[in-house]
Amino acid sequence: MAASELMRSLGLIEKDVNADTLWVWCYPSITADLREVLLRKCCLALENQLLHTFLFGQYCRTWYYISSVEVQEPTALKKVTHFSVVVTAKDFNPEKYAAFCRVLCRMYMKHGSPVEMMEGYIAVLTKGICQSDENGSFLIKDYDVRKAYLAGSLKDVVSQFGMETIILYTALMLKKRVVVYHPRIEVLLEFTRALPALVWHRKDWSILHPFVHIDNNELENLKLCTGYVAGFVDLEVRDRSDLFDVFVNLPESEIIVSQNAKEAMAMGKLHKEIGHFILQAAEDADCTDAQVIKDISVKTKEILSNLMSLADEEENSRLTLETLKQRHYPPATENFLFHLAAAEQLLKI
Repeated sequence: MAASELMRSLGLIEKDVNADTLWVWCYPSITADLREVLLRKCCLALENQLLHTFLFGQYCRTWYYISSVEVQEPTALKKVTHFSVVVTAKDFNPEKYAAFCRVLCRMYMKHGSPVEMMEGYIAVLTKGICQSDENGSFLIKDYDVRKAYLAGSLKDVVSQFGMETIILYTALMLKKRVVVYHPRIEVLLEFTRALPALVWHRKDWSILHPFVHIDNNELENLKLCTGYVAGFVDLEVRDRSDLFDVFVNLPESEIIVSQNAKEAMAMGKLHKEIGHFILQAAEDADCTDAQVIKDISVKTKEILSNLMSLADEEENSRLTLETLKQRHYPPATENFLFHLAAAEQLLKI
């Protein structure tokens, strides 16, 4: 699929001098359900809310990217105090869409009409480029998805949680539900986007839901996912044990494993070994984030190779609990490998 074919829609939300926040335009279309979610995400409707210049998230398998601007004089926008440009897309690439949204925002600020924005959007769809001497240029091929995957900092994650990072690693390896709380959206986005890199072998950022509200539609959509990393700015989520297996309280540097997940998440000698390995890699001052990700990935592949070597060819290269028991692993290791085989679809049911 061409990079330009990944975009789905372009929308515009305005806050006027009467403090009313409304959808004013979109192209080609956005469902009423998604409009409601995006209106909530842009935060323009909230009183005394900090303006978030850029944020991103996922809802119903659609990524959204929102740039919000306070209108400055002189401008063609006479009755507007703030506006948000919203791009929805099929792919995860915050840096790409932040750059594109900046160009679109400058266009709207200058002309006060969505016509130029739509022309820029169509230019990117058809040619992969949007050029303007006065509003800046955007070239879609400048933004590799691999760079988006590498942009989060695992070193920062390990710096905050140390050996407890193994809990996050185990949860993601077993496709568990990880909920992260922080009152500041920017901190939440930065932290959560790094976590899927702990399981780099999957290169799956679709598990990331970095900005979720405690809203019935959003929560029901989240619950449809097998495993996820979900970010919340409302501490009330701590009491919603139906939403998580692992709860991360970022301001308190605290990780809590839910009662239901404790058996699958039981730690043993293997976890300690992996935890020390991750800590050592991240604490190496000469190691870049990309190198830390690579080192953890190599370690993960070793574990998966060993797991696959246990699979029985007579069982269509699937693993059985009986095969694991024959190896006489310590209980925590056997338990982890069993659940990992299930997560990697190597288990014979």
